[in-house]
Amino acid sequence: MSAPRICVLRAPGTNCDTETAFAFDSCGGQSERIHLFQLLEQPALLDDFQILCIPGGFSYGDDIGAGVVFASQLRGHLGDAMRRFLSAEKLVLGICNGFQTLLKAGILPGGTGESLAAERQDAEATLTWNLNGKYTARWVHLKVTAPGNVFLRGIEELDLPIAHAEGRIVVRSDQVLNDWRGRGQIALSYAEWSPVESGSNPINERWAANPNGSTIDIAGLGDPTGRILGLMPHPERFLFGTQHPQWTRLGLTGDGAGRQIFKNAVEYFN
Repeated sequence: MSAPRICVLRAPGTNCDTETAFAFDSCGGQSERIHLFQLLEQPALLDDFQILCIPGGFSYGDDIGAGVVFASQLRGHLGDAMRRFLSAEKLVLGICNGFQTLLKAGILPGGTGESLAAERQDAEATLTWNLNGKYTARWVHLKVTAPGNVFLRGIEELDLPIAHAEGRIVVRSDQVLNDWRGRGQIALSYAEWSPVESGSNPINERWAANPNGSTIDIAGLGDPTGRILGLMPHPERFLFGTQHPQWTRLGLTGDGAGRQIFKNAVEYFN
């Protein structure tokens, strides 16, 4: 089969699109960085792709909230194109600001196009300011809690960096959490770092496992089908072992753990 085509959809303020496209290409995909304005002019362009990825950055400067303006474009002008994409056997990945966009557009947590028509006032969840009240950039340890998600197959745990100010997931009720658990949608959770052989982990001594106070340590959500994933950490920033802050202590070489997420997406179509 030919390589799957990936639309890396960027908007004004997006700043992680180049490395995200590289991540897909390095795994055998064929990515194209598409500006939102180009897609607004030709929404049918989206039909030509098998994977849609909204990368990290600060779309529209996050001036009225992280991902809000980007999400309004997906719900409004691109609503029909998005509904066609979501109804097909295709994949969607949202990283950091992209995750914020998917959640505020209504694409997550349900994964269907019904909630794209208009902004809902009774949303199940949102991403809001970190409890520490500031932008936080550091590495975290994650456990996979939805192994059936296409992007997470074969992964049990991994380290990734975060870089966000609005990464705390809050939910409307405990019933929402129960529903997510029942449908296997809680995809990634912040977890404690494991000590390395040479002694206690200095990162764990400096920071708590959950850096933003996210409800029940949620770091990523999927849809019920497992074909959509939104996560706050940045897998495109750990494609090589030497990018890890402790690569010498841990003896890391070759691929970084984040690369498997992109590889899984590409191999889904092979």
